[in-house]
Amino acid sequence: MNKKVVIIGAGLGGLATAIRLSSLGWEVTVVEQGSRPGGKLNRFSHLGYTFDTGPSLITLPHVFDRLFNVCGSDFYKLIKPLQIDPLFEYRFDVGDRLTYSSDLPELAREIERVTGSIDDVKGLYRFLKMGAKLFELSEKTFFQSTPMSRPTFEDLKSLLSAPKLHAWGSYDKAVRRHFKSSQMRQIFQRYPTYVGASPHRSMGTLALIPYMELAFGGWYVPGGLYRIVEELVLMATRAGVQMEMSTRVSQIQMEGKRVTGVVSTSGQFYDADVVVSNADPASVFDFTDGVAGTKLKAEEHSMSGFVMLLGLDRKVEGLRHHTVCFSGDYDREFKQIIDEQRFPDDPTVYVNIPTVTDDSMAPSGKESVFLMANAPAGSQVWTREFELEAAQRIRKRLASSGMPDFMEHARFVEYWNPARFEREYSSPRGSIYGRVAHGWGGTFLRPPLKDPQVQDLFYVGGGTHPGGGTPTVLLSAEIVSGMVGKP
Repeated sequence: MNKKVVIIGAGLGGLATAIRLSSLGWEVTVVEQGSRPGGKLNRFSHLGYTFDTGPSLITLPHVFDRLFNVCGSDFYKLIKPLQIDPLFEYRFDVGDRLTYSSDLPELAREIERVTGSIDDVKGLYRFLKMGAKLFELSEKTFFQSTPMSRPTFEDLKSLLSAPKLHAWGSYDKAVRRHFKSSQMRQIFQRYPTYVGASPHRSMGTLALIPYMELAFGGWYVPGGLYRIVEELVLMATRAGVQMEMSTRVSQIQMEGKRVTGVVSTSGQFYDADVVVSNADPASVFDFTDGVAGTKLKAEEHSMSGFVMLLGLDRKVEGLRHHTVCFSGDYDREFKQIIDEQRFPDDPTVYVNIPTVTDDSMAPSGKESVFLMANAPAGSQVWTREFELEAAQRIRKRLASSGMPDFMEHARFVEYWNPARFEREYSSPRGSIYGRVAHGWGGTFLRPPLKDPQVQDLFYVGGGTHPGGGTPTVLLSAEIVSGMVGKP
């Protein structure tokens, strides 16, 4: 008889693990609390308008292709991802705008135009060179195994060649050493927010993120990124994976320190030789009465966000697919979010208008607009009145950055705050990326992929090793599937 595995959660990591283990001959059951799969990679639709409610771009598309290849499919041919270029338009409080192209010579010319100096162009090349070394190191070590695995001789050689001064120190200081203009500093200080962290408390190793984005591109999926989830569900179903939707786990059953299965809140028992959790490690702490999993302190959670989804009754001309409108005081913004644990007075706003690239995301002649500002996880009470106050702060920032007032032409506005993220996705305190990547421990000592206390209990997803982001979630599934499927 085939061995049985129960996967808790049908997020990207859970679906990827289900497909991989099914291909290795395992009998796979996925138990998902929600009515639809995808976890934080999800979709909201209303009145013909469609929004990705999670990631809006993917990087490292070859990692997605590796997963699709498991089922004999080709990611590029099936999904037909489009490379977005320019990646962003950045708008600064001083009135400057910078078009951030993935074409390096074009980007260099634009940086020199905005800053009036060649110094930051040279700084960009040095910063990307450091990011390239860190990415190469991560591919050989961090992305292929768990942090506590015994390093090989090649791993040690790679570690010795790492740019230690910048990589192992403060990310913020690394940015300031490479860039002199306030505009370039803001652009590169933003990257730790991709994993819900502050640049002031992150390590320089996160310099691999801007390198990855420029080297491999930022890709959009026609019809929205949720199409990836839909295709993965089809693949999993065809491979014989049993999908149990709207089923909430109440307990991981154990005999001694070995798992025997999971129990749902309705009392249904799913027996298993192995359990893989795509839920937050804090949920596993609850499922096992504290025997397994990880319970984080309030300050250990990554940032959350405040999101506005707007369906406009007309097209908006002259805007990019992605625009970032920076706060007038970026340092103060992070101080308010991280130290004071409150939504900032002047938030940096990320504007995603997928209909600039893809007309199918809204009715003809209309526009879908996604607005997001970083917010602290959990501590602030999000009443309806405060949602409206936060929306006003976002409108004020957009107006200061020369953006149109989207609210004037909105047929509807849908608000997502940290409390909703917590409710929808069982993310403690609404944290989007689990444990925050602050300091050496937060960056490298993520919750482990295999539980140290319970046999045959594993973890996948953004809340565990190697970290947040769609490609790293897929890498966690690759590593775990190799660990579970090992004879």
